[in-house]
Amino acid sequence: MDENAVFQGQNLEQPQSYYQPVQAPQMQTPPPPPPEEGSRFNFSPQALVKLLIGLVVVILLLTVLIVVVLPRFTQKNNQKVTLVYWGLWESPSVMQPVISDFERQYPNITVEYSQQDIKQYRERLMTRISNGNGPDVFRFHDSWYPMLSSYLAPLSSDTISNADFSRLFYPVAVKDLVKNGAIYGIPLEIDTLGLYINTDILKAAGLTPPATWNDFVNDAKTMTVKDSSGKIKTAGAALGTYSNVTHAPDIMALLFAQNGVNMSTMTPAQSASDALNFYTSFALDNANVWDNTLDPSILAFSKGNLAMYFGYSWDYFTIKAANPSLNFEIVPVPQLPGQNINIASYWVEGVSSKSKHQKEAMLFLKYLSQASTEQKLYGEESKTRDFGELYARTDLASTLEQNPTVSPFIKEAPTAVSSFFADGTYDDGLNSQVNTYLGNAINSMFNNTSADTAIGTLSQGVAQVLKQYGQ
Repeated sequence: MDENAVFQGQNLEQPQSYYQPVQAPQMQTPPPPPPEEGSRFNFSPQALVKLLIGLVVVILLLTVLIVVVLPRFTQKNNQKVTLVYWGLWESPSVMQPVISDFERQYPNITVEYSQQDIKQYRERLMTRISNGNGPDVFRFHDSWYPMLSSYLAPLSSDTISNADFSRLFYPVAVKDLVKNGAIYGIPLEIDTLGLYINTDILKAAGLTPPATWNDFVNDAKTMTVKDSSGKIKTAGAALGTYSNVTHAPDIMALLFAQNGVNMSTMTPAQSASDALNFYTSFALDNANVWDNTLDPSILAFSKGNLAMYFGYSWDYFTIKAANPSLNFEIVPVPQLPGQNINIASYWVEGVSSKSKHQKEAMLFLKYLSQASTEQKLYGEESKTRDFGELYARTDLASTLEQNPTVSPFIKEAPTAVSSFFADGTYDDGLNSQVNTYLGNAINSMFNNTSADTAIGTLSQGVAQVLKQYGQ
């Protein structure tokens, strides 16, 4: 650095030369006289008013700084938040250990879990959210998106990316929950329709579990036992009627899907008619294996009066509770030759679009969907019953392969599709309405209505219901 530059602009006084005459000092203005005694702090009224106003302004500014500005910086990440979480099937004692782990990781967030009654749950959920006092996180059925679209918040990319969602969850979940590029929920479980078989009846008939529909039809006839009057004593399979076939909508959805039917439009109409004819033939033919005088199919199977029953994994607990000594096995549902199509019905966790704590709610949802969390939840559930909810994550499927009870359901999941023809949702909305039209179509077949006519009426009914929900 230039030494002289250090002093630029400093106005230093130059040393006086010995050869320059010394100038006389200039006369200075005398200082003012000191104030009179006692006048040092005297102010005019105008000055006093200005001083007071200035003090008030300073106090107000300090108050705004302390009350409004500082909390935005100091409490933004430490604000105490309470999330309300509505579940359905699991008790608080099962969920609390999982929730407690999350609260330890995020001590500023408290999660209040509430196990809801499934009856009128969907209406109660929508009403509470609309009124602004609904849950932040809640469970809903995979088919409910048309009814809940305005109540669900799209998940942020840091909750889960589209790529990770497609990689970690089954294709049916991707189809059901990704809309216009946004993800509207994360499943914590998966379930598919399986075939329950009474092992004692099967062995007594010298049969093996059917893999195709042809085998299924033959086996059902072989295992049906009737008395001398033709009344069924032991039914080979529970299909054909509506009111006393548990999961009748799901079974019809399986037949529609395997026969290539678009269930939103019920086309091709001929394929839909063929599926309806096939289903009702189990109760209409002279060689019928089921009729509408029998017990509900899950009860008939539990009593040992039904050889083959279509059900989901959670039906296992109902059957075991009704008859602990019943011998049965579970296998994948029958298929058409060269085909592998199954039906899924499962529940999903979503974030309310009206939640005041969406950031924290999505953080909690991200935590729930982690592999370690799902494993802990499965472990807690398994403390109270034989197994927990089946993993929704594909990377955890292998951990259930050695369990003969649940492995058939997991094996079906990669090729499963869902449907709004779903039983047991108690939604009093989309599911219930289309199921009513389906039930009417099945019942009309017992009044000599043609399958073509029944499907035509069903198609019109489905279209009306879907239009009602913006589909």
